[in-house]
Amino acid sequence: MDPNTAAASTQALSLAHLVLNASWVVQSILIILLLASIASWTIIFQKWAIFRSAWKALDRFEQRFWSGGEMSQLYHHVSGNPALEAGAGSIFCAGYEEFQRQRSKARSADALDAARRAMRVARMREVENLETNLSFLASVASVSPFIGLFGTVWGIMTAFTNIGIAQQATLATVAPPVAEALIATAAGLFAAIPAAVAYNRYLHDVDRLDARYEVFMDEFTNILHRQTPESQA
Repeated sequence: MDPNTAAASTQALSLAHLVLNASWVVQSILIILLLASIASWTIIFQKWAIFRSAWKALDRFEQRFWSGGEMSQLYHHVSGNPALEAGAGSIFCAGYEEFQRQRSKARSADALDAARRAMRVARMREVENLETNLSFLASVASVSPFIGLFGTVWGIMTAFTNIGIAQQATLATVAPPVAEALIATAAGLFAAIPAAVAYNRYLHDVDRLDARYEVFMDEFTNILHRQTPESQA
């Protein structure tokens, strides 16, 4: 083979050349997948920082909570402190405030129930904040392969069309559209796999944090119960 012809064939099948000379449908698909990948990676790094901060806040608060001391002092220390008033700290503040508000005008059991409801609302709010944008990762993970598959089908259809026009199946006729199809498939997987892995990992972290919050709610409820007149009688 002529070296110039071989070099031209290699250049024609290079990734950059195939993308730049692909059909507008394949190029549109690649752009969509690229934007989805950029958005998902942005969310992945943001959620990594958020979950890292949530675990640290939980450890700091639990260390301070179980170190002893009066609940009122702990409340004044935690309230308004961004490093502590997050996660379990937010749940503690909500429950303590509601318990102090209700204990002077309601029965102890009612005050405990009100505190429990306030902590449940605060817990749901914290979990909702942790779950923000996870649905987008799930959508990218599930939809991207099908978007790439559409590009694959379009590339194969183009290859068969070129064969019909040329009346013969040569490498120059078949290779470019088939390569476009494979690029679309790879782009779909490139966008989907990191999003799927991150979604499953962060969803597991949400479940673990939620379980820790629920355990703290039960323990704090027991502490509040021991402070009621009925339990001290």
